[in-house]
Amino acid sequence: MPDGGFRPAYNMQIVSAVESQIIVGIDVTASGSDAGLVRPMVEKLQREGIVPECYLADGGFTKNDDIEWTHAQGVELLCPPPNSKHGTDPFVARKDDGPGVREWRKRMASEAGQALYKRRAQHECINARLRQWDLWHLAVRGLNKALTILRWFALAHNLLGAHRLIAAAAARPG
Repeated sequence: MPDGGFRPAYNMQIVSAVESQIIVGIDVTASGSDAGLVRPMVEKLQREGIVPECYLADGGFTKNDDIEWTHAQGVELLCPPPNSKHGTDPFVARKDDGPGVREWRKRMASEAGQALYKRRAQHECINARLRQWDLWHLAVRGLNKALTILRWFALAHNLLGAHRLIAAAAARPG
């Protein structure tokens, strides 16, 4: 846990289409870390017919293996580099970097990459909404039950989002 303690908890991943703020993928794990969870989620999206060109993830998801894998898949991964314990510049290429990690470092160091990554903040609106709806503590035990709860929240969010998008489209002239 963030406070250094150990308690039962679930790690919920929510993937959204940034522009529409519609949830397109969810998963629940018992992992205490987000590292290594990009690949399984992108694979899940691909199985559902969703092939992202660009994938924005928060800093906890940064893992070189995932960066190399997404690069090989043609997915442009944007996630901030972790802070170096040694105070080195995280954007400078390392000798053991593969081609995907080298491209990722260049992308994240560029103004264009940082501007694109700022769009990830829009996803935080979804997290905030679900917390307002009390998706904070679960009264169930087990990954399948936790996933079911998350599905209900995602469905409610998407129904409201669809209503908002339809109303916006109807209000547009033409």
